[in-house]
Amino acid sequence: MGVFASTDDPVSTGHEQIVFCQDKQSGLKAIIGIYSTALGPALGGTRFYPYASEDAALADVLDLSRGMAYKNALAGLDLGGGKAVIWGDPEQIKSEALLRAYGRFVESLAGRYYTACDVGTYVADMDIVARETRYVTGRSVEHGGAGDSSILTAWGVFQGMRAAVEHVWGTPSLRGRRVGVAGLGKVGKYLTAHLLEDGAEVVATDVNPKALEWVRTNHPQVTLVDDAAALVAADIDVYAPCALGGALNDETVPALRAKVVTGAANNQLAHPGIEKLLADRGILYAPDYVVNAGGVIQVADEIEGFNFDRAKLRATRIYDTTREILHLADSEGVPPAVAADRLAERRMAEVGRLRTIHLR
Repeated sequence: MGVFASTDDPVSTGHEQIVFCQDKQSGLKAIIGIYSTALGPALGGTRFYPYASEDAALADVLDLSRGMAYKNALAGLDLGGGKAVIWGDPEQIKSEALLRAYGRFVESLAGRYYTACDVGTYVADMDIVARETRYVTGRSVEHGGAGDSSILTAWGVFQGMRAAVEHVWGTPSLRGRRVGVAGLGKVGKYLTAHLLEDGAEVVATDVNPKALEWVRTNHPQVTLVDDAAALVAADIDVYAPCALGGALNDETVPALRAKVVTGAANNQLAHPGIEKLLADRGILYAPDYVVNAGGVIQVADEIEGFNFDRAKLRATRIYDTTREILHLADSEGVPPAVAADRLAERRMAEVGRLRTIHLR
């Protein structure tokens, strides 16, 4: 087992550190990206995914770790941004040995990076990773953790959506609104429940037949459509991308009929400039890394000893943060994504600077 590449000068990415990890015997191939530790140790989940290439895995970890730095900053956490990806099909290669090998690499960073769950990894996996490292959150209740972080991720997205619809229609209620949910996985199913409870009409889709069967059984009032393209073109008020990133692109935005986009997926904007395309079409985009911060708030709370009520209260404040960003965007004449970036960068710069004041 060994780190086959590590750098403190990842040219042009702005990252502090990128570490490539490999353990041939267990099949582990992983990349850990640390974007910033200006506010504290980097925190971000581990994505386990069968990328088409190492370049694709690297591109994802760079985007995701940067997003985590901004997300943690706007969530008011004293934590920086990082992320990890494990390259491979979790259904085929995930094992105790692989997860523990990954934990060894996390431990080797000596606390610069805390890991947690993401796509393809679960609470039970984090319990295994934690057998080799202290720097892991998102653990099971049995091991003193918070359990499923999707619960507060969905709650935070719901709060952000309330703020966005209030900005457009003057009331924070979803009652009578038609919401399209793309992805009925960990977060989408909880979000769907919140929306229905608030009186929304939900239209949804997922590529996984099991997820579709789950919603038919648990929420038969939900209208299901064939795919994401059909959902985008549907007569909906709010679009909630809750699957993988890149959902807002040059094809989907022109076809989108919704007036509000608020979802749980990371990196929803396929490339720079999409935020302007949304604004030009009069579509309000609540930045993903603002509204989906409930999960990271939940797992971060474990570091000081998990208290669900405290974590939920912090996640509820995503409503206030989203409102602030949308009003700032209006006052400065910029898209909400730009306003959010400015707020996050300001906090990282102003609070991060305090680390230069030596205490002894």
